[in-house]
Amino acid sequence: MKTLKQLIESKSKKLATVSPKDTVLHALEVMAQYDVGALIVLDGQRLAGMFSERDYARKVILQGKVSVYTKVGDIMTDKVISVTMNHTIEQCLAIMSEKHFRHLPVLDDEGLVVGIISIGDMVKEMISQQQFIINQLESYISS
Repeated sequence: MKTLKQLIESKSKKLATVSPKDTVLHALEVMAQYDVGALIVLDGQRLAGMFSERDYARKVILQGKVSVYTKVGDIMTDKVISVTMNHTIEQCLAIMSEKHFRHLPVLDDEGLVVGIISIGDMVKEMISQQQFIINQLESYISS
């Protein structure tokens, strides 16, 4: 199975981020532009939080707020669990499953964000690995 570092390196190099000072409308535009369901929120270069479709639904729409006037920092998830390149994919899956997270920011050794992984990334990797094993077994059986 790929390491977390390999998985991050295989993804797009452009990380979709917003600032806590950006409006929710701007964050939604960025999400649409990158076709993602969650954004890293950076204060300078440091992780400030995450903003997701779920945050938007629960903290803007259901509370009757207006996305043009609401700041990301007012509704983002600021207590974020992150992982590092030293985590295994299995560890990331365990965190996601236990905490019911769909996305995890990935930090380098200095605490700077280098990427984001999603539950979809994890599932694709597991399917790919299982297909590889199936192919190996079929090859072994037929030879």
